[in-house]
Formats: sequence, structure tokens, C-alpha cells
Amino acid sequence: MTLKKEASNCKQASIKFLRDLISLSSTSTNEKHVANRMIKEMNKLGFYKAFSDDYGNVIGQIGTGPVKIVFDGHIDTVDVGNEKNWPYDPFRGKIENGFIYGRGACDNKNANVVQVYGAYIFKKLYPELLNKISIYVVGSIQEEDCDGLGLKFALQKSINNVNYVCLGESTNLNIYRGHRGRMEIKVSVIGKSCHGSTPDRGDNAIYKMTKLISDIKMLNKQLINDDFLGKGTCAVTFIKCETPSLCSIPDKCSIHIDRRLTTGENKNIAIQQIMNLNSFNKKTMKVEILKYDTPSYKNKIIKTEKYYPTWILNEDHPLVQAGICAAKEILDKKPIISRWIFSTNGVSSMGKLNIPTIGFGPGMEEDAHTVNDRVKIDDLIYAIAFYANLPTKILKIK
Repeated sequence: MTLKKEASNCKQASIKFLRDLISLSSTSTNEKHVANRMIKEMNKLGFYKAFSDDYGNVIGQIGTGPVKIVFDGHIDTVDVGNEKNWPYDPFRGKIENGFIYGRGACDNKNANVVQVYGAYIFKKLYPELLNKISIYVVGSIQEEDCDGLGLKFALQKSINNVNYVCLGESTNLNIYRGHRGRMEIKVSVIGKSCHGSTPDRGDNAIYKMTKLISDIKMLNKQLINDDFLGKGTCAVTFIKCETPSLCSIPDKCSIHIDRRLTTGENKNIAIQQIMNLNSFNKKTMKVEILKYDTPSYKNKIIKTEKYYPTWILNEDHPLVQAGICAAKEILDKKPIISRWIFSTNGVSSMGKLNIPTIGFGPGMEEDAHTVNDRVKIDDLIYAIAFYANLPTKILKIK
């Protein structure tokens, strides 16, 4: 097949491109150097446009037609943590046993590579279609810090009137069509401080919070389950207290709750569930959704609450069917239709803006955010061919 052959011809160039991206550390708000490297690659491959928008997202355009599709892959990564825990240099892009290893190899720099080269091959093979479709390859920023924030800016401010989105988050070469939402909740409680030698004179904020934590643990077992997305969950992931000294009873305590939202759940329901717990005291406790206001590497601030809605695109939607058809021709088999366990930029494209969204990418979810961050080289080639093929199927959508 011509698509596979063209993708294979890009093998060495795509490997070099990914290794270059891995070599550039790009934690959230520090994506500038990766952004510049992406623009350089797009210009080399003859993109119609290649630039970074006012927020810092990279945007490359192929074609000038009325049908607009966005290929999105975030260019930021989580930090590496303690480098001593890594069996290899996380910024080297080591090649071993048919895999490329390094921070971002799985999550999510492989997407930037396959989407850039997929768009390039589409331009090369289908010049007659360039006046019918516009492909925007977006390298979005700050996804790890605040899901969907960068992509939402690109979709609303930099591109506009987008018809379809395909996310490059890892799917192991399957078609994904949704995932649970999530939100970050803070609960704080006020106590009364006193000397630690006479604890009965005070009101220990930690003890009050401990009772609530126990109730939250029980709440997790009671949350609803969806046959496709799975169960809603809640987990206390952080706790801190304020106290005058280590010999004093703490007068304030706060916790962070990671809340995953399945079908039928939203932020109002999740907040009310916390407030309805027996140990929640409305007089001394406060529950709130955390806010995000960290400036991008271009020093632009977009204030938002850390609520990321649940989303699903029906399996019979034309975009899902186009994705299935494009993948089947490349893989010589029907892909699995499923959903992510973690969260993606789809919380904005589909969850907030209602733009039909699917996902397809190399790599496996379980390798993300681990010291086994990796992607299979052969899967890069399949994914490049998929992204070159998908626009042809989208143009057939009635």
C-alpha cells in the first residue's frame, strides 16, 4: 500500500525527530524549545503555515479547504522525578529492542511526530484534495498541568470553526472515543490551636479531617458505574496542616481530592456528595474546586477552574466510523473501539466545545508517567500512515 510505503520511507526522519523532541525537557510552562523544534520540522516539510500562537501552542497547516480537522498532541510532559530511578537517561531517546525510550516517548511526543509526518504524506499523495480540507497539526501546551487549556485556546482563538479533532494520546493503535471527566477538589477545615501538652483545650483540625477522609473512602465504593466509561472514583491524594509549632495542636487542615467523573456525574453532583457526608461540618469546613492561573511560557495567563468534563462520542458517529475505516486499511484488521482511563485534551474539544473528537496513537497508557516511558518504532510507522489516511475518510463524511 502506498501509504505504508511512504510512512516507512519516513522512518529514519521520524525517529530522529522524536529523539530530538525527547532530548528537550518540556515540563508544563517550559515548552518553548520543543515548540521551536516542531516549527522547524514543519517548515522543512513544506507546511503552508507553521507558527506558535499567542498562548504558545504550535500550529502547522496543510491545505486550505473548508473542512477543518485538528490533529492534537500535547508537547509538555511531566517531570522525570529522581533520575536515579530511571534505567537509562530520560533525555537520550535510547533505542533498544525496537522501542524508543525517554520522557515523552509515550506521553505524548510520539503524537507530534506521527501527526506532522502524517499530514506531510497527505500533502504529498493527495494534492488534489488540498483545496477541500485544512489539516491543523497542533502541539498544545500545559496539558499535564491543566487538561485542554492550550487546545481550547487554539480551537477558539487561533483556528476557529473546526469540524473534527483527532487526539494523539496513546491508544495502542486503537480508536478511542471518550473517557471519564475529572476535577480537583480542595477541602479545608478550621480547628483551634493550643499547646500540645494539653490537647483537650484545643480542637485538632487533623482529627476532624481524618473523619472526613474515612467517609470519602467509603463514598468511593458507592459511586456509580458506566458500562463503557467505568466507575466514578474519588481519592484523597494530598494532605497538609497549619500549626504554630510541632508542639501545638494544628488549627487548620486541608486535603486534595482526585475525583473521576463517569456518565451522569458532574462538578455540582461531586461537590454536593462531599457536603452530604456525615462528617462534613458546614460551619468549619469549606469545599472548593481548585483554580489554575499559571502563565504559559509566553507569559499569558488563562484563569480556569480545574474541572474537566466527561465526554463520549457515539460509536455510530461518522468520525468514529471514518477512524475505524482509516485504521483498518492501515492495520489490515479492525481496531478495538474503546476509551482512555486517564484524561486528555478531549475534555475541551468535545467536553466543552462539542467538537466531534476521537483518538489514535502509538504507545500504551500504562507506560505514561513511568520510567518505562517508551513507544514501539513499528507503531510510529502505522500511526503516520493512519494520519495520512484519516483526512481522505473524513472528506467522505456526509
